[in-house]
Amino acid sequence: MGPEGVVLVPPSLDDDLGFLEGVEDFTIEKFVPELPIEGFHISVLPWTPGLDKERLHIHPVQPLPDRMCRELGSVVHHEEAMTDRTFVGSKCVFNPHSGGPAMTSILSNTQPTTWVGIDIAKRHNDVLVERPGHRRRRFRVANRLDDYQRFSEFLTDLPERPVIGFEATGNYHRTLAFFLAKKGFSLRLVSSVAAARTREALYNSWDKNDPKDAQVIIHMLKTGVTQYYHDPLIHEINELQELSKTHFQISLHKVRIQHSILTHYLPLYFPEAEKYMTNSRAQWFTHLIERYPCRAAVTKFSQEKFIDDAWSFVGRKVNKTAFLEDFYETATQTIGLPVSEDSEAIRMFRIVLREHQRLCEVRADIEKEAESFLGDNLDYIRLKTLPGIGPILSLTILAEGGDLRRFAHHRQFLKYCGFDLASQQSGQFRGRSKLSKRGNRRLRYAFWMAATIAIRMRENSFRDKYARYTQSDPTNADLKRKALTAVAAKMARVAHGMIKNETNYRPFHERAVPGGAIPSKGR
Repeated sequence: MGPEGVVLVPPSLDDDLGFLEGVEDFTIEKFVPELPIEGFHISVLPWTPGLDKERLHIHPVQPLPDRMCRELGSVVHHEEAMTDRTFVGSKCVFNPHSGGPAMTSILSNTQPTTWVGIDIAKRHNDVLVERPGHRRRRFRVANRLDDYQRFSEFLTDLPERPVIGFEATGNYHRTLAFFLAKKGFSLRLVSSVAAARTREALYNSWDKNDPKDAQVIIHMLKTGVTQYYHDPLIHEINELQELSKTHFQISLHKVRIQHSILTHYLPLYFPEAEKYMTNSRAQWFTHLIERYPCRAAVTKFSQEKFIDDAWSFVGRKVNKTAFLEDFYETATQTIGLPVSEDSEAIRMFRIVLREHQRLCEVRADIEKEAESFLGDNLDYIRLKTLPGIGPILSLTILAEGGDLRRFAHHRQFLKYCGFDLASQQSGQFRGRSKLSKRGNRRLRYAFWMAATIAIRMRENSFRDKYARYTQSDPTNADLKRKALTAVAAKMARVAHGMIKNETNYRPFHERAVPGGAIPSKGR
């Protein structure tokens, strides 16, 4: 820590009492005018300034003042160092407003920071404010416009720059976050999982309450374990998110109705009819079953009259007559319960079938609306050129990922999707690397579904990657699952690269030739 040659042991001649001293003992002040240090070009850890980190080997005896009088002792308390430090290049400086020694500001050319932690709730939000050199202040902000305005004025009047952190709670945070973002405040989003684990680590208890959550958010803001908040309305993706989420909810409701048909109604009244349902998007099946839900509804006709009556319900078939004849024979030999067509049970069955048809129509309308809304969006058009990605998956990617150009590297986007690998290691043990699955699950679902379609298509690099991955054991289910995961991650990388570089999808990379020609395989 001290200058070279200042703190030295006396020379060997000084050990003999018959000689005079070989060197003159200079005071430190002649070389270092002031022991209070303004800055370091290396990181200073708590209670370790006596170890010179820039040497190839450590001299614990240097600098001597730290051993004797502690003028060069720990420059700041370890808690203040964690909360009030920043690194500019390799220089570490400290904030005079932190209550520690008066030294160079930690934010260099920026102003000091006020930390604001908000625990979001449905009616009232608990707010904790920590200003440098002041006591913490706690108050509540109701979810009303007048409270929002007073809170904004309070933050504006602060002499320091406020950094606001909050944990997403349902959708209750959206209105306050949008209001503060429009006012120009810096917002940070805290992960719910990280907040829960940090709370347990800090307090060694599973006890939870709103004031404690606000303290945890303040701690996470100081340590930097937060994310920048990306407001959907400000970044103009709110409409895409509503289209995508509404389509998802309608599809989910439709699937639940479909499962109730397949697992409850058909096993009771017409079990054999399940074999005719080969496509979940084929609405002709529910129309046909609504018309003929049980044996009594079929056997009241002769075979010829049944074929004439049901001809318009079965959609496009290669041989409608053979199909309807088989359906008639199956209905006459069904093991379903012998209920009458006008019974209450069959009436409930038909209500469920009509609800399934209505949901299919609503879903189709939403798909048309999304297509018309994004028809001239270049990112939407480029994504649809990827194998396996259609209008809805493209809408989901844009709605959940926003502008993919905000991710500087494809690894950042993969981590946002949850496609990054994670492993556990301790001592000699090292576990298997697995997907972290900590990112956006709907993005991961979209690329997974696209991968399952792409590997069944012809002439694309995703199918080739899947084939290379599984060529050692094509029947191994675990290997096929890993290969599909690798294909989904590759599809996410390609989608990010296409949008970031504004290029169209190419099924295969061609080797560049100076003349522009594509070489044949014989060259």
